[in-house]
Amino acid sequence: MTDRAAPFPRAPAHLEAYVRILGTEGAIAFLLAYGGGELYIPRRAVAGSPLSDLLGLQAAQDLAAAADRLPKRVPTGKPWLAQCLNAKGLSATEIARKLHASDVSVRKWLKPADGRTDPRQFPLI
Repeated sequence: MTDRAAPFPRAPAHLEAYVRILGTEGAIAFLLAYGGGELYIPRRAVAGSPLSDLLGLQAAQDLAAAADRLPKRVPTGKPWLAQCLNAKGLSATEIARKLHASDVSVRKWLKPADGRTDPRQFPLI
């Protein structure tokens, strides 16, 4: 992992609420842990619950307050997560392992929309 200080990409619309409630780092942790599954979020978060252990009690309470406006099935957000993990300095292979995806998919998610490859993403070493 490198010490790049790349900014995180803007979250797509379907993930925006999670980022607004939890912050980018919290949303990343939440989506990695719960993405793709159905999740019941109780109205009152309590200390010691898996959700509060992951996010902290205050963030879990904030998420619980918004639970009625969130989908029951947590989105995976893999393309956005790949871009965030890349901004944190993880390689495509490391990202693929974390997201349980192929390195080919990860490279596709990291490719700019115009089809050109950013030379800083894949250095010629």
